[in-house]
Amino acid sequence: MLAVSETSGSPVATAQQAATPKPLIELSHVGVTFPVKKGSPVVAVEDFNLTIAREEIVSLVGPSGCGKSTILRMLAGLLKPTSGDVWIGGGTTRRGFSEVAIVFQRATLLPWLNIMKNVLYPVRVINGRATVEDKAWAQELLELVGLADMAERMPHELSGGLQQRAAIARSLILDPKILLMDEPFGALDALTREDLQLDLLDIHARTKKTILLVTHSINEAVLLSDHVAVMSARPGRLQDLIEIDIEKPRSHDSAALPAFIDYSKRIRDDIFGPRANRRARS
Repeated sequence: MLAVSETSGSPVATAQQAATPKPLIELSHVGVTFPVKKGSPVVAVEDFNLTIAREEIVSLVGPSGCGKSTILRMLAGLLKPTSGDVWIGGGTTRRGFSEVAIVFQRATLLPWLNIMKNVLYPVRVINGRATVEDKAWAQELLELVGLADMAERMPHELSGGLQQRAAIARSLILDPKILLMDEPFGALDALTREDLQLDLLDIHARTKKTILLVTHSINEAVLLSDHVAVMSARPGRLQDLIEIDIEKPRSHDSAALPAFIDYSKRIRDDIFGPRANRRARS
């Protein structure tokens, strides 16, 4: 359990506490070590610290293998930290689907169920059946992601981008507080990816979910995020936390702004160091 420092009981101190909202997500001195059959254990994450406020979009970027997906798995309750603490909503209790939902790189829709039934699947798992209200909410979510007329289609009848929209709708069906996204657009073509990036911003504006996004795209991180957390190479630590102060609503034209270019360069320098400015041989 995290150590909580004692605070003076004076009216001023009490007022200051009340005025400072507790972050929705807090990782404090978190470490993850994986045992191996031969050789030394693999230290994936070490002394990682990050806080995320309600309704923020935060992107995790860093070199491959630095522990980005490991952080998501801990927040989903799928992996326990070896050291340190993970708090969600001020507590360390086990989290369920109503608190946290995950969107993976691939949609992972059940091929024998139509899109409406795929979206409702978590409800059926949790409650055994879907009510009329659940079905109405599912239809509303399909409208939100642009699939209002696709409810009866089977997954194989949809493109990869449409399938990923259905997966996002499914992730929202239990109205989670937090949406974890593990390279959700990584398997899509470039044009579809750009379209879904703006869709995600629209969804966030309407639902106000707290979103933690793993991405290997620096531009995507700057476009979507309130903060970008840059991780070091393994063992993953928080190397830099960058506030993205670009006016909303954003569009792909935002990439031409000087501030956007500066943020992208800072992230690239964090990740690649001296190699960030190298030029390809002619």
